[in-house]
This record gives sequence, C-alpha cells and structure tokens, in this order.
Amino acid sequence: MLRLPLSVPILAALALGACGDRAQDADPARREDAAAPAATARVEAQESATLRAVKRRGRLNCGVHEGLVGFAYTDNRGQWRGFDVDFCRALAAAVLGDPDAVRFVPLSNRDRLAAVRDGRVDVLWRNTSWTMTRDVSDGVAFAGVNYFDGQGFLVRRSLNLTSATELNGARVCVQGSSTSQLNLADWFRQRGIAYEPVVFPGEEEARQAYAREECDAFTADVSALAAARTTLANPEQHAILPDVISKEPLGPITRRGDEGWTAVVRWTLNGLILGEELGVTQAVARGRAEPRDPRARRLLGLDGDFGPMLGLKRSWARDALASGGHYGEIFERNVGTDSPLDLARGLNAQWNAEPGGLMYALPIR
Repeated sequence: MLRLPLSVPILAALALGACGDRAQDADPARREDAAAPAATARVEAQESATLRAVKRRGRLNCGVHEGLVGFAYTDNRGQWRGFDVDFCRALAAAVLGDPDAVRFVPLSNRDRLAAVRDGRVDVLWRNTSWTMTRDVSDGVAFAGVNYFDGQGFLVRRSLNLTSATELNGARVCVQGSSTSQLNLADWFRQRGIAYEPVVFPGEEEARQAYAREECDAFTADVSALAAARTTLANPEQHAILPDVISKEPLGPITRRGDEGWTAVVRWTLNGLILGEELGVTQAVARGRAEPRDPRARRLLGLDGDFGPMLGLKRSWARDALASGGHYGEIFERNVGTDSPLDLARGLNAQWNAEPGGLMYALPIR
C-alpha cells in the first residue's frame, strides 16, 4: 500500500479549509454577518463623552455672542434669535430630536475659548475665526466653516471716503486681543499708512465709541459691521468701505480630544449645507415625500445608517433640517436679503450657484 507523506494529508486538510473559507466568503449573508461586529464597534467608538453627557442631561449647552444683531441676540420676548442660534437649534435637533433643547450661554471674546476647554459649553457657535494658533495651540477643534467673512471698515458718509487707503492719520476703533487688532496693524504697516488705534476690551465698546465719534472708523468683520450699523441712530449715514483686509473663516468650535463629538457637529453643519444643494428645504424635511435622488435619500435617513455612525438616529439630518431649514434658509432669514442686515451671499453662496461661492458640503455616503 502506498504511504503518503505525513505532510500531504495536512496540506489536503488545509486546502479543504481554505476552500471552505472561500465558500463562506462567496455567501454575501455570511460576509455581512462577519462584518457586523466590526461595524458595531465602529459605531460605538463614535459615542463620545460629550455626546453621552448631552444625551444624559437632555440639553445642549451652546456658546453664543452676547448680542450681535443677525447672529445671536434676544428679541423683545427674551427669545434667542439669529444665524448662529439657528445652528445651535439644528444641532440640538440632530442629537436630541428637539430644537428647543438648548441652553444658550452668552460669552465674551475673552472667555469664549476657555468656556469650550473647561466644558462650560458643548460647542461654541460664535463669530470666531479659524486660525493656525487657535487650531494648534488653544486646545480646541474647529468642526467646519459656516460663514466666510473678512475684516472691513465702517465710516461716516460725511467723510466722503471711497477706500480705506484714505484713512491716513485716522483714529480707528478696534477690539483688543483679537485677530482684528492684529490684521489692522499688518494692513497699515504693509502700506506705510499712519493711523491711531483706539483699543477697547470688547467689540460692543468699540462700536459705542465709534457712535460717540471718538474715532473716525470702526473695524471688525464685515458681518459685524453690518450688524453694528443697524444699531446706530441713523444707519444710512454710515457706509462699509469696499476694502476687505483679511480672510475670516468663522465656524463652530469643540473641545479638542473628543473627535466623535467634533464629527457630530461637523456632519450636522454639512447636512444643512447639503440640504440647500439638493433642495431639501424645511418643508421637505417636515413632509413625508421620499425623493428619488439617492443623495437626498441618504441625507434624510431613508437609505443607509449614517446617523448611527455618529451615535445618532437615522433621522438626524432630517431633524436638523426640519428645525429651521437648510443653510440658505437660515442665511436669508437672519442676515441675507430678508433681514435688516441685507448681506449678499457672496463667498457664502453654494459652490455651484451663479455666481458661485465657497459653500461646499462634504459628501454623505
């Protein structure tokens, strides 16, 4: 009788086992079952400490400006309104299913980042520029950009100025310890123009000093200047010069080290931007229509499990959109042509608009 070497049966067994593995891999149901534990682990990893805390208390703590018309302010009934406020409500809707489950925490320029770092707020949605120093050294994380701004100058029309280059020797009111103060110094130094900075601890104090004519010009982000002009006694007597001297990408901020929570904020913002691109309005989100566009179906939670990837419900983006509409609706209502600020979309137009802007949602897929 022929004797096979010992290694042959072992190799044969290994070959049969390998065939069995291939047979199992060929079965989609088996592959899906095998992948399920990994997928579950991936979802659980996104359940961040901040997200757990927000769900446990049933309320989002959102840091906002102390009072900036169009962006964050209280109306005559004491209700918070504004562009940034609507993003806070959308985030609360995405996480908790309730846009009113928000505690608004008004923060000054000086303590806004500290409030994020020490956990007094879960997210800061306040006009704060994304800079390298803040991103690298301040212990916070930027989740995206919801407003592309730039620094400008507010002046009295009676001065008959057409450009900031004509501010030679002018007194310029500015908020101290801010990017505005640094940009101001850079811009005048680069052009060799003399000026006198009149520095105040806060933007509100700088605006009030300008109103009292303690300076010839007031400098801040153009959006803040538009808001400030509406509060002056005779807004039509003041003009924002065409010069924009800096890039100011404004966006939501979270505490560094909680990537899962930063992802929740980032994708909620992206969902609102994508909603405008796809025509998913507040009315659509609140209705029962089921669009055929696969991108809209993923956004509304009809296809895929994108919400659970974040530790949220499948309807997270639908809930956010239903709270106050998509990005364009939020913009127009608070700071655009339907508002007292009457700001053009400009850089904040969608990337595929005519004319196009910089708003570009990351794909949900």
